[in-house]
Amino acid sequence: MIVGIDLGTTNSAIACFRDGAPQLIPNALGDLLTPSAVSLGKDGSLLVGLAARDRQSTHPDLTATAFKRHMGTRKRYTLGRRAYGAEDLSALVLASLKADAERFTGETVTGAVITVPAYFNDQQRKATRRAGELAGLKVERLVNEPTAAALAYGIHERGDREPFLVFDLGGGTFDVSIVEVFDGVVEVRASAGDNRLGGEDFNDMVAKLARAAIDPEGTLVARGKESLFHEVLRAAAERTRRALSEAEDALFEIVWEGKAYSHRITAAEFEAAADPLIQRLRDPVLRSMRDSNIAVGGLSEVVLVGGATRMPVVRRAVTRMFGRFPNHSLHPDHAVALGAAVQAGLKARDAALEEIRLTDVCPFTLGVDTAMRDPTGRLVFGVFAPIIERNTVVPASRVHRFQTLAENQKQVEFNIYQGEARAVADNVHLGQAVVPVPPRPAGEVVVDVRFSYDASGLLEIDVSVPLSGLQRQWVISSGDGGDSPEEVAARRAALAELKIHPRDQASNAATLARAERCYENFIGERRQHIAEMILTFEAVLARQEPHSIDDMRAQVEAALDQIEGERFL
Repeated sequence: MIVGIDLGTTNSAIACFRDGAPQLIPNALGDLLTPSAVSLGKDGSLLVGLAARDRQSTHPDLTATAFKRHMGTRKRYTLGRRAYGAEDLSALVLASLKADAERFTGETVTGAVITVPAYFNDQQRKATRRAGELAGLKVERLVNEPTAAALAYGIHERGDREPFLVFDLGGGTFDVSIVEVFDGVVEVRASAGDNRLGGEDFNDMVAKLARAAIDPEGTLVARGKESLFHEVLRAAAERTRRALSEAEDALFEIVWEGKAYSHRITAAEFEAAADPLIQRLRDPVLRSMRDSNIAVGGLSEVVLVGGATRMPVVRRAVTRMFGRFPNHSLHPDHAVALGAAVQAGLKARDAALEEIRLTDVCPFTLGVDTAMRDPTGRLVFGVFAPIIERNTVVPASRVHRFQTLAENQKQVEFNIYQGEARAVADNVHLGQAVVPVPPRPAGEVVVDVRFSYDASGLLEIDVSVPLSGLQRQWVISSGDGGDSPEEVAARRAALAELKIHPRDQASNAATLARAERCYENFIGERRQHIAEMILTFEAVLARQEPHSIDDMRAQVEAALDQIEGERFL
Protein backbone atom coordinates (compact mmCIF):
# COMPACT_ATOMS: atom_id res chain seq x y z
CA MET A 1 0.00 0.00 0.00
CA ILE A 2 1.19 3.50 -0.84
CA VAL A 3 0.22 6.21 1.66
CA GLY A 4 0.34 9.99 1.70
CA ILE A 5 2.17 11.68 4.58
CA ASP A 6 2.19 15.30 5.69
CA LEU A 7 5.42 15.54 7.68
CA GLY A 8 4.71 18.78 9.52
CA THR A 9 6.73 21.04 11.78
CA THR A 10 4.18 20.91 14.62
CA ASN A 11 1.93 17.98 13.67
CA SER A 12 2.07 15.19 11.09
CA ALA A 13 -0.69 13.16 9.45
CA ILE A 14 -1.03 10.08 7.27
CA ALA A 15 -3.77 9.17 4.79
CA CYS A 16 -4.56 6.57 2.15
CA PHE A 17 -6.78 6.47 -0.93
CA ARG A 18 -9.60 3.95 -0.35
CA ASP A 19 -13.09 3.44 -1.72
CA GLY A 20 -12.67 6.24 -4.23
CA ALA A 21 -11.60 8.97 -1.78
CA PRO A 22 -8.66 10.04 0.38
CA GLN A 23 -9.03 8.95 4.01
CA LEU A 24 -7.11 10.13 7.08
CA ILE A 25 -5.72 7.38 9.30
CA PRO A 26 -5.97 7.80 13.10
CA ASN A 27 -3.00 7.06 15.32
CA ALA A 28 -3.01 4.64 18.25
CA LEU A 29 -4.77 7.26 20.41
CA GLY A 30 -7.51 7.77 17.82
CA ASP A 31 -6.22 11.22 16.83
CA LEU A 32 -5.85 12.28 13.20
CA LEU A 33 -2.84 14.47 14.01
CA THR A 34 0.39 13.20 15.56
CA PRO A 35 2.65 15.82 17.16
CA SER A 36 6.06 15.93 15.48
CA ALA A 37 7.87 15.43 18.75
CA VAL A 38 10.39 12.92 20.12
CA SER A 39 11.38 12.52 23.78
CA LEU A 40 13.62 10.20 25.79
CA GLY A 41 11.58 8.41 28.47
CA LYS A 42 12.60 7.41 31.99
CA ASP A 43 13.34 3.86 30.88
CA GLY A 44 15.57 5.01 28.02
CA SER A 45 12.96 4.39 25.31
CA LEU A 46 12.09 7.00 22.70
CA LEU A 47 8.57 8.41 22.84
CA VAL A 48 6.96 9.82 19.70
CA GLY A 49 3.88 12.01 19.31
CA LEU A 50 1.62 13.31 22.08
CA ALA A 51 3.50 11.55 24.89
CA ALA A 52 6.70 13.25 23.72
CA ARG A 53 5.12 16.69 23.28
CA ASP A 54 3.63 16.56 26.80
CA ARG A 55 7.18 16.20 28.17
CA GLN A 56 8.43 19.30 26.37
CA SER A 57 7.52 21.70 29.20
CA THR A 58 8.79 19.35 31.93
CA HIS A 59 11.82 17.72 30.25
CA PRO A 60 12.95 20.17 27.53
CA ASP A 61 16.50 18.77 27.61
CA LEU A 62 15.17 15.31 26.70
CA THR A 63 12.60 16.43 24.11
CA ALA A 64 12.91 17.65 20.51
CA THR A 65 10.24 19.48 18.51
CA ALA A 66 10.12 21.69 15.40
CA PHE A 67 13.14 19.80 14.03
CA LYS A 68 11.70 19.96 10.51
CA ARG A 69 13.05 23.52 10.34
CA HIS A 70 16.56 22.10 10.45
CA MET A 71 16.20 19.36 7.83
CA GLY A 72 19.24 19.26 5.59
CA THR A 73 21.49 21.00 8.17
CA ARG A 74 24.10 19.70 10.60
CA LYS A 75 22.16 20.74 13.69
CA ARG A 76 22.10 17.99 16.34
CA TYR A 77 19.59 17.37 19.10
CA THR A 78 21.02 15.67 22.21
CA LEU A 79 18.56 13.42 24.01
CA GLY A 80 20.33 11.78 26.93
CA ARG A 81 23.66 10.39 25.77
CA ARG A 82 22.89 10.34 22.07
CA ALA A 83 22.74 13.08 19.44
CA TYR A 84 20.21 12.98 16.59
CA GLY A 85 19.92 14.88 13.33
CA ALA A 86 16.63 16.34 12.11
CA GLU A 87 16.25 13.52 9.60
CA ASP A 88 16.76 10.89 12.34
CA LEU A 89 13.99 12.42 14.43
CA SER A 90 11.75 12.79 11.38
CA ALA A 91 12.34 9.11 10.60
CA LEU A 92 11.02 8.20 14.06
CA VAL A 93 7.84 10.21 13.40
CA LEU A 94 7.43 8.61 9.97
CA ALA A 95 7.96 5.12 11.40
CA SER A 96 5.28 5.81 14.00
CA LEU A 97 2.85 6.95 11.29
CA LYS A 98 3.67 3.86 9.21
CA ALA A 99 2.92 1.61 12.19
CA ASP A 100 -0.39 3.43 12.79
CA ALA A 101 -1.42 2.92 9.15
CA GLU A 102 -0.57 -0.78 9.19
CA ARG A 103 -2.45 -1.27 12.46
CA PHE A 104 -5.52 0.58 11.13
CA THR A 105 -5.70 -0.94 7.64
CA GLY A 106 -4.23 -4.37 8.25
CA GLU A 107 -2.06 -3.89 5.17
CA THR A 108 1.69 -3.50 4.79
CA VAL A 109 2.81 0.02 3.92
CA THR A 110 5.50 -0.26 1.26
CA GLY A 111 5.72 3.24 -0.13
CA ALA A 112 4.81 6.83 0.62
CA VAL A 113 4.25 10.17 -1.02
CA ILE A 114 5.71 12.67 1.45
CA THR A 115 5.00 16.38 1.32
CA VAL A 116 7.63 19.09 1.74
CA PRO A 117 7.47 22.88 1.83
CA ALA A 118 7.57 24.23 -1.71
CA TYR A 119 10.64 26.24 -0.82
CA PHE A 120 12.73 23.31 0.47
CA ASN A 121 16.09 23.24 -1.30
CA ASP A 122 17.95 20.20 -2.63
CA GLN A 123 19.62 19.38 0.69
CA GLN A 124 16.34 19.60 2.60
CA ARG A 125 14.58 17.36 0.07
CA LYS A 126 17.39 14.80 0.20
CA ALA A 127 17.16 14.79 4.01
CA THR A 128 13.41 14.18 3.80
CA ARG A 129 13.95 11.25 1.43
CA ARG A 130 16.56 9.80 3.77
CA ALA A 131 14.16 10.13 6.71
CA GLY A 132 11.57 8.15 4.77
CA GLU A 133 14.08 5.45 3.90
CA LEU A 134 15.27 5.23 7.54
CA ALA A 135 11.62 4.67 8.49
CA GLY A 136 11.43 1.70 6.11
CA LEU A 137 9.49 3.51 3.39
CA LYS A 138 10.10 3.66 -0.33
CA VAL A 139 9.64 7.35 -1.04
CA GLU A 140 7.61 7.28 -4.24
CA ARG A 141 7.58 11.03 -4.62
CA LEU A 142 8.08 14.28 -2.76
CA VAL A 143 5.18 16.67 -3.38
CA ASN A 144 5.15 20.34 -2.48
CA GLU A 145 2.67 21.04 0.31
CA PRO A 146 0.60 23.66 -1.57
CA THR A 147 0.39 21.29 -4.55
CA ALA A 148 -0.93 18.55 -2.26
CA ALA A 149 -3.45 21.02 -0.82
CA ALA A 150 -4.61 21.82 -4.35
CA LEU A 151 -5.26 18.10 -4.93
CA ALA A 152 -7.22 17.96 -1.67
CA TYR A 153 -9.20 20.92 -2.96
CA GLY A 154 -10.47 18.58 -5.66
CA ILE A 155 -9.02 20.35 -8.67
CA HIS A 156 -8.24 16.97 -10.26
CA GLU A 157 -12.03 16.44 -10.46
CA ARG A 158 -12.89 19.84 -11.93
CA GLY A 159 -12.76 21.26 -15.41
CA ASP A 160 -10.40 23.89 -16.75
CA ARG A 161 -10.28 26.93 -14.52
CA GLU A 162 -8.50 30.21 -13.96
CA PRO A 163 -5.39 30.19 -11.76
CA PHE A 164 -5.90 30.22 -8.02
CA LEU A 165 -3.50 30.78 -5.13
CA VAL A 166 -2.86 28.35 -2.26
CA PHE A 167 -1.81 30.22 0.90
CA ASP A 168 -0.25 27.64 3.26
CA LEU A 169 0.83 28.86 6.71
CA GLY A 170 1.67 25.93 8.96
CA GLY A 171 3.40 25.52 12.28
CA GLY A 172 6.88 26.22 11.02
CA THR A 173 6.83 27.10 7.33
CA PHE A 174 4.96 29.37 4.92
CA ASP A 175 4.32 28.49 1.27
CA VAL A 176 2.47 30.13 -1.60
CA SER A 177 1.66 28.41 -4.89
CA ILE A 178 -0.31 29.56 -7.91
CA VAL A 179 -2.07 26.61 -9.56
CA GLU A 180 -3.93 26.24 -12.85
CA VAL A 181 -5.92 23.36 -14.38
CA PHE A 182 -6.29 22.77 -18.13
CA ASP A 183 -6.68 19.73 -20.40
CA GLY A 184 -6.30 17.27 -17.53
CA VAL A 185 -3.07 18.88 -16.37
CA VAL A 186 -2.71 20.31 -12.86
CA GLU A 187 0.07 22.84 -13.29
CA VAL A 188 1.83 24.85 -10.62
CA ARG A 189 2.68 28.21 -12.21
CA ALA A 190 4.84 29.55 -9.37
CA SER A 191 5.83 28.85 -5.77
CA ALA A 192 7.51 30.92 -3.10
CA GLY A 193 7.83 30.72 0.64
CA ASP A 194 9.62 31.27 3.92
CA ASN A 195 10.98 28.20 5.73
CA ARG A 196 11.36 30.16 8.97
CA LEU A 197 7.84 31.53 9.32
CA GLY A 198 4.86 29.78 10.91
CA GLY A 199 2.62 29.41 13.93
CA GLU A 200 5.67 28.73 16.15
CA ASP A 201 6.88 32.29 15.48
CA PHE A 202 3.52 33.70 16.60
CA ASN A 203 3.82 31.56 19.76
CA ASP A 204 7.28 33.01 20.44
CA MET A 205 5.88 36.50 19.92
CA VAL A 206 3.10 35.89 22.48
CA ALA A 207 5.63 34.45 24.95
CA LYS A 208 7.81 37.52 24.57
CA LEU A 209 4.81 39.81 25.01
CA ALA A 210 3.70 38.03 28.19
CA ARG A 211 7.19 37.74 29.68
CA ALA A 212 7.67 41.49 29.43
CA ALA A 213 4.55 41.85 31.59
CA ILE A 214 5.10 39.13 34.21
CA ASP A 215 8.89 39.46 34.50
CA PRO A 216 9.74 43.07 33.56
CA GLU A 217 13.01 43.04 35.54
CA GLY A 218 14.15 39.68 34.17
CA THR A 219 14.75 38.31 37.66
CA LEU A 220 12.18 35.51 37.73
CA VAL A 221 14.41 32.76 36.37
CA ALA A 222 17.53 31.43 38.06
CA ARG A 223 20.60 30.63 36.02
CA GLY A 224 20.41 27.19 34.44
CA LYS A 225 16.62 27.09 34.30
CA GLU A 226 16.13 29.36 31.27
CA SER A 227 15.38 26.55 28.80
CA LEU A 228 12.76 25.04 31.11
CA PHE A 229 11.14 28.44 31.64
CA HIS A 230 11.11 29.06 27.90
CA GLU A 231 9.19 25.84 27.29
CA VAL A 232 6.68 26.69 30.02
CA LEU A 233 6.16 30.08 28.36
CA ARG A 234 5.92 28.55 24.90
CA ALA A 235 3.24 26.03 25.91
CA ALA A 236 1.17 28.77 27.55
CA ALA A 237 1.70 31.04 24.54
CA GLU A 238 0.31 28.41 22.17
CA ARG A 239 -2.82 28.02 24.33
CA THR A 240 -3.25 31.80 24.41
CA ARG A 241 -2.78 32.18 20.66
CA ARG A 242 -5.40 29.53 19.96
CA ALA A 243 -7.82 31.20 22.38
CA LEU A 244 -7.33 34.55 20.63
CA SER A 245 -8.53 32.94 17.39
CA GLU A 246 -12.00 32.77 18.95
CA ALA A 247 -12.10 35.65 21.46
CA GLU A 248 -11.21 39.33 21.75
CA ASP A 249 -8.86 38.63 24.65
CA ALA A 250 -7.25 35.67 26.41
CA LEU A 251 -5.51 35.01 29.71
CA PHE A 252 -1.88 33.95 29.54
CA GLU A 253 -1.27 31.76 32.60
CA ILE A 254 1.74 29.84 33.93
CA VAL A 255 2.82 28.28 37.19
CA TRP A 256 6.50 28.68 37.92
CA GLU A 257 8.15 27.22 41.00
CA GLY A 258 4.83 26.93 42.81
CA LYS A 259 3.62 30.45 42.03
CA ALA A 260 0.98 31.45 39.48
CA TYR A 261 1.55 34.28 37.02
CA SER A 262 -0.93 35.66 34.50
CA HIS A 263 -1.38 38.46 31.99
CA ARG A 264 -4.40 39.25 29.87
CA ILE A 265 -3.61 39.85 26.17
CA THR A 266 -6.12 41.53 23.90
CA ALA A 267 -6.59 40.78 20.21
CA ALA A 268 -5.50 44.36 19.46
CA GLU A 269 -2.23 43.88 21.38
CA PHE A 270 -1.65 40.56 19.64
CA GLU A 271 -2.24 42.06 16.20
CA ALA A 272 0.09 45.01 16.85
CA ALA A 273 2.88 42.72 18.09
CA ALA A 274 2.34 40.32 15.17
CA ASP A 275 2.65 43.04 12.51
CA PRO A 276 6.32 42.28 11.62
CA LEU A 277 5.37 38.62 11.05
CA ILE A 278 2.32 39.61 8.99
CA GLN A 279 4.52 41.84 6.83
CA ARG A 280 6.77 38.86 6.08
CA LEU A 281 3.80 37.12 4.46
CA ARG A 282 3.72 39.69 1.66
CA ASP A 283 7.08 39.05 -0.01
CA PRO A 284 6.51 35.38 -0.99
CA VAL A 285 3.02 36.29 -2.29
CA LEU A 286 4.42 39.11 -4.44
CA ARG A 287 7.29 36.94 -5.68
CA SER A 288 4.98 34.14 -6.79
CA MET A 289 2.72 36.56 -8.63
CA ARG A 290 5.62 38.29 -10.34
CA ASP A 291 7.18 34.99 -11.39
CA SER A 292 3.88 33.67 -12.78
CA ASN A 293 3.06 37.03 -14.40
CA ILE A 294 -0.44 36.80 -12.92
CA ALA A 295 -2.09 39.83 -11.30
CA VAL A 296 -4.50 39.71 -8.36
CA GLY A 297 -7.43 40.17 -10.73
CA GLY A 298 -6.39 37.07 -12.65
CA LEU A 299 -6.85 34.78 -9.64
CA SER A 300 -10.15 32.93 -9.35
CA GLU A 301 -9.72 32.40 -5.61
CA VAL A 302 -7.34 32.35 -2.65
CA VAL A 303 -7.40 29.06 -0.72
CA LEU A 304 -6.20 28.94 2.91
CA VAL A 305 -4.31 25.90 4.21
CA GLY A 306 -2.34 25.25 7.41
CA GLY A 307 -3.34 25.49 11.05
CA ALA A 308 -1.94 29.00 11.51
CA THR A 309 -4.43 30.39 8.96
CA ARG A 310 -7.10 30.01 11.65
CA MET A 311 -5.79 33.19 13.25
CA PRO A 312 -8.14 36.13 12.49
CA VAL A 313 -5.13 38.42 12.09
CA VAL A 314 -3.88 36.23 9.22
CA ARG A 315 -7.28 36.00 7.55
CA ARG A 316 -7.72 39.78 7.76
CA ALA A 317 -4.25 40.29 6.29
CA VAL A 318 -5.04 37.94 3.38
CA THR A 319 -8.36 39.71 2.78
CA ARG A 320 -6.59 43.10 2.64
CA MET A 321 -3.81 41.71 0.46
CA PHE A 322 -6.12 40.33 -2.22
CA GLY A 323 -9.17 42.55 -1.81
CA ARG A 324 -11.47 39.55 -1.30
CA PHE A 325 -12.39 36.97 1.33
CA PRO A 326 -10.26 33.82 1.11
CA ASN A 327 -11.69 30.33 0.73
CA HIS A 328 -11.24 28.32 3.94
CA SER A 329 -13.47 25.37 3.06
CA LEU A 330 -10.56 22.92 3.38
CA HIS A 331 -9.68 21.64 6.85
CA PRO A 332 -6.43 23.54 7.45
CA ASP A 333 -4.71 20.71 9.32
CA HIS A 334 -5.86 17.83 7.09
CA ALA A 335 -5.67 19.21 3.54
CA VAL A 336 -2.00 18.45 2.83
CA ALA A 337 -2.20 14.81 4.00
CA LEU A 338 -5.40 14.25 2.03
CA GLY A 339 -3.79 15.69 -1.10
CA ALA A 340 -0.76 13.47 -0.59
CA ALA A 341 -3.15 10.50 -0.45
CA VAL A 342 -4.68 11.56 -3.78
CA GLN A 343 -1.17 11.59 -5.27
CA ALA A 344 -0.54 8.18 -3.68
CA GLY A 345 -3.73 6.92 -5.36
CA LEU A 346 -2.51 8.26 -8.70
CA LYS A 347 0.85 6.61 -8.12
CA ALA A 348 -0.87 3.31 -7.38
CA ARG A 349 -3.14 3.85 -10.43
CA ASP A 350 -6.32 3.59 -8.40
CA ALA A 351 -9.28 2.89 -10.70
CA ALA A 352 -11.36 5.61 -9.02
CA LEU A 353 -8.98 8.31 -10.20
CA GLU A 354 -8.94 9.55 -13.77
CA GLU A 355 -5.49 9.84 -15.28
CA ILE A 356 -4.16 13.35 -14.76
CA ARG A 357 -0.74 14.91 -15.07
CA LEU A 358 0.59 16.84 -12.12
CA THR A 359 3.33 19.31 -12.93
CA ASP A 360 5.33 21.29 -10.45
CA VAL A 361 7.97 23.98 -10.59
CA CYS A 362 11.65 24.21 -9.82
CA PRO A 363 11.61 25.93 -6.39
CA PHE A 364 15.08 27.49 -6.70
CA THR A 365 17.15 28.68 -9.64
CA LEU A 366 19.76 26.20 -10.92
CA GLY A 367 22.94 27.50 -12.47
CA VAL A 368 26.73 27.57 -12.51
CA ASP A 369 29.47 29.83 -11.23
CA THR A 370 31.15 32.01 -13.80
CA ALA A 371 33.67 34.82 -14.00
CA MET A 372 32.86 38.21 -15.52
CA ARG A 373 34.91 41.24 -16.42
CA ASP A 374 34.01 44.49 -14.69
CA PRO A 375 34.20 47.87 -16.53
CA THR A 376 37.95 48.09 -15.76
CA GLY A 377 38.61 44.68 -17.34
CA ARG A 378 39.26 42.96 -14.01
CA LEU A 379 37.92 39.40 -13.68
CA VAL A 380 35.29 38.93 -10.97
CA PHE A 381 34.91 35.28 -9.94
CA GLY A 382 32.07 33.45 -8.22
CA VAL A 383 29.21 35.10 -10.13
CA PHE A 384 26.03 33.00 -10.41
CA ALA A 385 24.80 32.34 -13.96
CA PRO A 386 21.21 30.98 -13.94
CA ILE A 387 20.34 28.21 -16.42
CA ILE A 388 16.93 27.01 -15.16
CA GLU A 389 15.19 29.88 -13.39
CA ARG A 390 13.07 29.35 -10.28
CA ASN A 391 9.39 28.61 -10.96
CA THR A 392 10.15 27.02 -14.32
CA VAL A 393 7.57 24.27 -14.87
CA VAL A 394 9.28 20.89 -14.63
CA PRO A 395 10.30 18.66 -16.25
CA ALA A 396 12.35 21.22 -18.13
CA SER A 397 15.51 21.44 -20.20
CA ARG A 398 17.47 24.64 -20.85
CA VAL A 399 20.78 25.31 -22.59
CA HIS A 400 23.15 28.28 -22.21
CA ARG A 401 26.39 29.07 -24.01
CA PHE A 402 29.59 30.16 -22.27
CA GLN A 403 33.05 31.03 -23.58
CA THR A 404 36.62 30.81 -22.35
CA LEU A 405 38.12 33.78 -20.55
CA ALA A 406 41.86 33.04 -20.51
CA GLU A 407 44.40 32.72 -23.31
CA ASN A 408 45.08 29.08 -24.25
CA GLN A 409 42.72 27.84 -21.56
CA LYS A 410 42.86 24.03 -21.36
CA GLN A 411 39.74 23.23 -19.34
CA VAL A 412 36.49 24.77 -18.14
CA GLU A 413 35.24 24.06 -14.63
CA PHE A 414 31.55 24.44 -13.81
CA ASN A 415 30.43 24.36 -10.20
CA ILE A 416 26.69 23.73 -10.02
CA TYR A 417 24.55 25.70 -7.58
CA GLN A 418 20.96 26.13 -6.45
CA GLY A 419 19.71 29.45 -5.10
CA GLU A 420 18.92 33.07 -5.91
CA ALA A 421 21.96 35.02 -4.71
CA ARG A 422 24.25 36.71 -7.22
CA ALA A 423 27.33 35.41 -5.33
CA VAL A 424 27.57 31.62 -5.62
CA ALA A 425 29.00 31.46 -2.08
CA ASP A 426 25.51 32.31 -0.80
CA ASN A 427 23.84 29.49 -2.76
CA VAL A 428 23.74 25.70 -2.26
CA HIS A 429 26.54 23.78 -3.98
CA LEU A 430 25.27 20.65 -5.78
CA GLY A 431 28.28 19.34 -7.69
CA GLN A 432 31.02 20.03 -10.21
CA ALA A 433 31.67 19.39 -13.90
CA VAL A 434 35.09 19.76 -15.57
CA VAL A 435 35.64 19.53 -19.35
CA PRO A 436 38.82 19.90 -21.42
CA VAL A 437 38.83 22.48 -24.21
CA PRO A 438 41.23 23.12 -27.10
CA PRO A 439 43.79 25.83 -26.21
CA ARG A 440 42.79 28.91 -28.21
CA PRO A 441 42.68 32.68 -27.74
CA ALA A 442 40.31 33.87 -25.01
CA GLY A 443 36.67 33.85 -26.08
CA GLU A 444 37.25 31.71 -29.16
CA VAL A 445 36.10 28.43 -27.60
CA VAL A 446 32.44 28.17 -26.64
CA VAL A 447 30.87 25.57 -24.33
CA ASP A 448 27.16 24.69 -24.31
CA VAL A 449 25.76 23.70 -20.92
CA ARG A 450 22.33 22.08 -20.79
CA PHE A 451 20.43 21.46 -17.55
CA SER A 452 17.49 19.01 -17.58
CA TYR A 453 15.48 18.75 -14.36
CA ASP A 454 12.45 16.70 -13.33
CA ALA A 455 9.87 16.86 -10.53
CA SER A 456 11.69 14.20 -8.49
CA GLY A 457 14.83 16.30 -8.29
CA LEU A 458 16.93 14.55 -10.94
CA LEU A 459 19.28 17.05 -12.58
CA GLU A 460 21.09 15.99 -15.73
CA ILE A 461 23.96 18.17 -16.96
CA ASP A 462 25.08 17.89 -20.60
CA VAL A 463 28.20 19.81 -21.60
CA SER A 464 29.38 20.01 -25.20
CA VAL A 465 32.31 21.75 -26.90
CA PRO A 466 31.35 22.35 -30.56
CA LEU A 467 34.94 23.07 -31.65
CA SER A 468 36.26 19.68 -30.51
CA GLY A 469 33.02 17.70 -30.64
CA LEU A 470 33.50 16.67 -27.00
CA GLN A 471 30.34 15.78 -25.04
CA ARG A 472 30.11 14.94 -21.35
CA GLN A 473 27.18 14.16 -19.04
CA TRP A 474 26.67 14.18 -15.26
CA VAL A 475 23.65 13.30 -13.10
CA ILE A 476 22.73 14.77 -9.72
CA SER A 477 19.70 13.26 -8.00
CA SER A 478 17.78 14.38 -4.92
CA GLY A 479 16.84 10.74 -4.60
CA ASP A 480 20.26 10.16 -2.98
CA GLY A 481 20.42 6.57 -4.18
CA GLY A 482 16.90 5.63 -3.14
CA ASP A 483 15.68 4.90 -6.67
CA SER A 484 16.48 1.73 -8.58
CA PRO A 485 18.69 1.94 -11.70
CA GLU A 486 15.61 1.15 -13.81
CA GLU A 487 13.65 4.06 -12.30
CA VAL A 488 16.52 6.50 -12.82
CA ALA A 489 16.91 5.26 -16.42
CA ALA A 490 13.19 5.84 -17.06
CA ARG A 491 13.38 9.36 -15.66
CA ARG A 492 16.43 10.14 -17.76
CA ALA A 493 14.69 8.80 -20.87
CA ALA A 494 11.77 11.15 -20.20
CA LEU A 495 14.18 14.09 -19.89
CA ALA A 496 15.90 13.14 -23.15
CA GLU A 497 12.70 13.96 -25.03
CA LEU A 498 12.95 17.57 -23.81
CA LYS A 499 16.46 18.18 -25.11
CA ILE A 500 15.35 19.98 -28.24
CA HIS A 501 15.77 23.74 -28.37
CA PRO A 502 12.37 25.46 -28.79
CA ARG A 503 13.44 26.97 -32.11
CA ASP A 504 13.90 23.42 -33.46
CA GLN A 505 10.53 22.10 -32.28
CA ALA A 506 8.18 21.37 -35.18
CA SER A 507 5.42 23.87 -34.31
CA ASN A 508 7.83 26.76 -33.73
CA ALA A 509 9.95 25.92 -36.79
CA ALA A 510 6.79 25.83 -38.92
CA THR A 511 5.68 29.26 -37.69
CA LEU A 512 9.12 30.75 -38.38
CA ALA A 513 9.18 29.20 -41.85
CA ARG A 514 5.73 30.62 -42.60
CA ALA A 515 6.80 34.07 -41.38
CA GLU A 516 9.94 33.96 -43.56
CA ARG A 517 7.81 33.00 -46.58
CA CYS A 518 5.42 35.90 -45.89
CA TYR A 519 8.39 38.26 -45.60
CA GLU A 520 9.40 37.27 -49.13
CA ASN A 521 5.85 37.69 -50.46
CA PHE A 522 5.25 41.24 -49.21
CA ILE A 523 6.97 44.61 -49.40
CA GLY A 524 6.81 47.94 -47.62
CA GLU A 525 5.20 48.31 -44.20
CA ARG A 526 3.87 44.76 -44.15
CA ARG A 527 7.33 43.34 -44.77
CA GLN A 528 8.77 45.54 -42.00
CA HIS A 529 6.01 44.42 -39.62
CA ILE A 530 6.73 40.74 -40.39
CA ALA A 531 10.47 41.28 -39.84
CA GLU A 532 9.79 42.78 -36.41
CA MET A 533 7.52 39.86 -35.53
CA ILE A 534 10.23 37.36 -36.52
CA LEU A 535 12.81 39.15 -34.36
CA THR A 536 10.42 39.24 -31.39
CA PHE A 537 9.52 35.57 -31.78
CA GLU A 538 13.20 34.57 -32.02
CA ALA A 539 13.93 36.54 -28.85
CA VAL A 540 11.12 34.73 -27.02
CA LEU A 541 12.40 31.37 -28.30
CA ALA A 542 15.86 32.23 -26.98
CA ARG A 543 14.41 32.62 -23.47
CA GLN A 544 13.11 29.02 -23.69
CA GLU A 545 9.95 29.70 -21.64
CA PRO A 546 7.13 27.41 -22.90
CA HIS A 547 4.19 29.60 -21.82
CA SER A 548 5.68 32.72 -23.42
CA ILE A 549 6.57 30.78 -26.57
CA ASP A 550 3.04 29.37 -26.94
CA ASP A 551 1.49 32.82 -26.46
CA MET A 552 3.88 34.48 -28.94
CA ARG A 553 3.46 31.75 -31.55
CA ALA A 554 -0.32 32.19 -31.37
CA GLN A 555 0.08 35.96 -31.82
CA VAL A 556 2.38 35.51 -34.82
CA GLU A 557 0.03 33.01 -36.45
CA ALA A 558 -2.96 35.30 -35.92
CA ALA A 559 -1.09 38.27 -37.39
CA LEU A 560 0.02 36.24 -40.42
CA ASP A 561 -3.57 35.02 -40.92
CA GLN A 562 -4.71 38.63 -41.04
CA ILE A 563 -1.95 39.75 -43.40
CA GLU A 564 -2.40 36.84 -45.78
CA GLY A 565 -6.19 37.21 -45.62
CA GLU A 566 -6.21 40.77 -46.92
CA ARG A 567 -7.86 41.09 -50.33
CA PHE A 568 -6.07 42.90 -53.13
CA LEU A 569 -8.28 41.93 -56.06
